[in-house]
Amino acid sequence: AIKSVDENPASGSTVDLLSSEGNFLARASYSPTSQIRARVWTFNDEPVDTEFFRKKIRAAIVLRQMSKVESHTNAYRLIHGESDGLPGFVVDQYNGILVLQSTTAGSEFWKDIVADLLIEETGIQNIYERSDVDVRELEGLKPVTGILRGKIDDLRLTIDEYNLKFYVDIQHGHKTGFYLDQSHNRHRVGEFSKDRDVLNCFCYTGGFSIHALANGAKSVLSVDSSADALALLEENIALNRVPADRHTSLEGDVFQLLRKFRDENRSFDMIILDPPKFAPTAAHAEKASRAYKDINLLAFKLLRHGGILVTFSCSGGIDAALFQKIVASAALD
Repeated sequence: AIKSVDENPASGSTVDLLSSEGNFLARASYSPTSQIRARVWTFNDEPVDTEFFRKKIRAAIVLRQMSKVESHTNAYRLIHGESDGLPGFVVDQYNGILVLQSTTAGSEFWKDIVADLLIEETGIQNIYERSDVDVRELEGLKPVTGILRGKIDDLRLTIDEYNLKFYVDIQHGHKTGFYLDQSHNRHRVGEFSKDRDVLNCFCYTGGFSIHALANGAKSVLSVDSSADALALLEENIALNRVPADRHTSLEGDVFQLLRKFRDENRSFDMIILDPPKFAPTAAHAEKASRAYKDINLLAFKLLRHGGILVTFSCSGGIDAALFQKIVASAALD
């Protein structure tokens, strides 16, 4: 919908967006490569400079303080892209180390300034970069990982979450190392787990499994296709001194294993489905819907009477209403 671009702005540089009548609309970062040509920094006629980013970072920090997130964990999302008015920036705080992810031309342009501001505003000296997501290709950017600021001797950290501990590999782990957005859900699963036989599918390093075991689950079966993730899960069990004799790890394809369990007439009191992204974009929604329907239907068939299904989607192309419809349809079948 862009009629014309004046001059030849560099990738990530700041441009003004004007209406067809020439009126100011917003100030944005420019990407000559992406289909999203401009990402808005501000709808106000204000300078986008170092102080602009300082103000945004301070507001994000205040918001986390207001939410009292540190009352139950020392690992949480400090900056969450557009939600904090900083498109392209994700910053996770892990027990005294920041992990930064830059996904757009604009965030890449301001990355070094933002890194310096994060040190000034948080007092945390060490920042590790995990800008290795596929979406950077759409912005004409190459993947970048490594220490961005400070000195980090050990890239495997230990974090606290609701009085439990987890090892986090910030160098090789999924996302920035851990699924911080599931913290509250892991706690909720723990509250429901007492005396239940639990099946945790796509378990990764065992967040849900550890919470279930720590809260009195009768048994927990953790399934994932990654041997490395399962190895870290076993270390997390030892770290928390939860009853290892109640836990079993199983490496394999969840879809195949759910069918195998169905054929063996196995059943569980609680099943957790937290799969990877089936639909990266809305264009993949139809195919992803079939996959979500499949695993939720299989899970319902394995649930005992009065059992609980805990099910998730992290696909941007599947909105809440569609996911509700998929799960309800699987339940009906």
